[in-house]
Amino acid sequence: MPDDIYEDFITDIHKPNGIIIVTGPTGPGKTTTLYSALGKVNSIESKLLTAEDPVEYDIEGIIQIPMNSSVGLDFSRTLRAFLRQDPDIIMVGEIRDTETAQIAIQAALTGHLVFSTLHTNDAAGAITRLIDMGLEPFLISSSIEVIVGQRLLRGICDGCKTSYVPEEDKISILGLTLDQIGDRPFLFGSGCEQCSDTGYRGRCGVFEYLRITDPIRELINQRKPTVVIRDKTVELGMRTLREDGIRSILDGYTTLEEVLKYT
Repeated sequence: MPDDIYEDFITDIHKPNGIIIVTGPTGPGKTTTLYSALGKVNSIESKLLTAEDPVEYDIEGIIQIPMNSSVGLDFSRTLRAFLRQDPDIIMVGEIRDTETAQIAIQAALTGHLVFSTLHTNDAAGAITRLIDMGLEPFLISSSIEVIVGQRLLRGICDGCKTSYVPEEDKISILGLTLDQIGDRPFLFGSGCEQCSDTGYRGRCGVFEYLRITDPIRELINQRKPTVVIRDKTVELGMRTLREDGIRSILDGYTTLEEVLKYT
């Protein structure tokens, strides 16, 4: 995570209640982000319960329950049981249906901090997805604290990084000009033994961080579409996935092609 988003994230995961959602398609590291958050808030004083399908990492000090649909153990049933255990923090592997979402909101409104994931294209789209599930907007706006959108891009191999001047038509797609870039180089991997001649090695993340502030709550309560909410968050200072991707390009972590493909 970029330093500014990381600092905000660390602050927000220590709130006493509310819902923190990580969004994205399959495979961008949503669960890893939640495990990182659990590692930060895990302490002897806190009671942490997770419902996962499956449990991907065993964490000492946390009660982790794997889902088993063959015996009727699903997210909603497990969450209802959790609420009788008086936990401080709950993690739900994924909000898949209306009942799970409703119980998660109930938990947040009754003094619990809830972590979960949702399959949407970006952070603002999570709000529309929850409304589409049939949840009342005022419940969404009063319970959700933060929505994180993320993607994983291939990182440039350090062993064969090569600078070049990009074509103007490609950088114009990013909303940039050659004058704005100045003398900052674009990089790509030319291929070497370390990366099996692919030019890529490892992954890097790009993120957008949507805090549910009062102006956003008003838009949610008015059932405004995703594009209106996104535009407002950008106006309030949120960096989009594409903009964070541009930062990664200019910092030499990934390529222009990766950003154009995945953001």
